[in-house]
Amino acid sequence: MNKVFEIGRLTRDPEVRYTQSGKAVCTFTLAVDDGYGEHKKAYFLPVVVWGKTAEACGNSLHKGSKVAITGKLTTRQYDNSEGKKVTITEIVADPYEGVDFLDRKQGDANQSNADEEVEIPF
Repeated sequence: MNKVFEIGRLTRDPEVRYTQSGKAVCTFTLAVDDGYGEHKKAYFLPVVVWGKTAEACGNSLHKGSKVAITGKLTTRQYDNSEGKKVTITEIVADPYEGVDFLDRKQGDANQSNADEEVEIPF
């Protein structure tokens, strides 16, 4: 089974593009902390989101947004402009449970300090 679940923050604003057939694809990098103290390290994971969820990510997320990603780990290859083969490993978000927005809604003074999940419409 190939299933990945990560929680982290976006390192840059998400980029939304559209395929020739009109399907939305959103890409961003997720920073995920691991360990603590002297042993703390961060991983920077490329994430790909498709369809309506991609559009929601592009409209709602920004650099620093906290999200939970559920998806699968994939690897793809291509030849760069110099003719060298490049291999990329990335997380492709699940189309139904792929992205949960974990930042609190802004402007609500009655909210607790706990992070709140925001539902993504499909």
